[in-house]
Amino acid sequence: MAPDRPDALQKLIDVVARLRDPDQGCPWDLKQTHASLVPYVLEEAHEVADAIRHGDDAHLKEELGDLLLQVVLHAQIGHEQGRFDVDAIASAISDKLIRRHPHVFGGELRSWDAIKAEEQAEALAQSTSPLSDRLTSKVRGMPALAGAMAISKQAAKAGFEWDDMAGVWEKVQEELDELKEAIASGDQGHAQEELGDLLFTLVNVARWCRLDPEEGLAGTNHRFLDRFSRVEAALEGNLQGRSIQELETLWQQAKAQIRAEQATAHASET
Repeated sequence: MAPDRPDALQKLIDVVARLRDPDQGCPWDLKQTHASLVPYVLEEAHEVADAIRHGDDAHLKEELGDLLLQVVLHAQIGHEQGRFDVDAIASAISDKLIRRHPHVFGGELRSWDAIKAEEQAEALAQSTSPLSDRLTSKVRGMPALAGAMAISKQAAKAGFEWDDMAGVWEKVQEELDELKEAIASGDQGHAQEELGDLLFTLVNVARWCRLDPEEGLAGTNHRFLDRFSRVEAALEGNLQGRSIQELETLWQQAKAQIRAEQATAHASET
């Protein structure tokens, strides 16, 4: 065991190493690669964010553990390939933090943004499209909505921007019309592209209005599931054979019930 590593962290590292043992390990863990684990990394990161939104410490602890497992799994795979291990990962991020906080560790007062800009400038010195290259690197692996927001913000700062909100709404309508045409044509690939264009433009609506599209969509998901669960409960879990009119009536009742509960809760807090 590494002398300076907490016992609990070392235990996790040892458990993962055992799971990846060629002779006595778990078949599922053994067949995983960096690429195959990507969906799980994203899923666990989203579940951490969800636990934070709901303020559930027990759930947050559990989800952070699941996310930490992903880090240790990647470290173990890297170790097996002779490329890096958990110590190299920890050392690299520690060095980066120290380098970007000289006012804390070195007595020099410089902004984090300035230091990061210097690092990026060195990496992009030979590029003919530095902003695009920087954004490509930044959004790699990000959720699509967050990536679209990051790209839009930087493009706007560079001057690639509408004159006013009316222009944004015109673009939304244009992209919506193009999506309808693509769907009508039966070209699935084209429709997929146009759907992406529409979503990207809606992210720009959010940017102009200072809204968070990720938070907005997460809230909608939560509200939908809350309402849908009440519809299911009203039908004792059996939706088969129900008319859309009946389901819509129950849906509206669920919305009204939730609003009443929220109003009661708000009144009790004031």
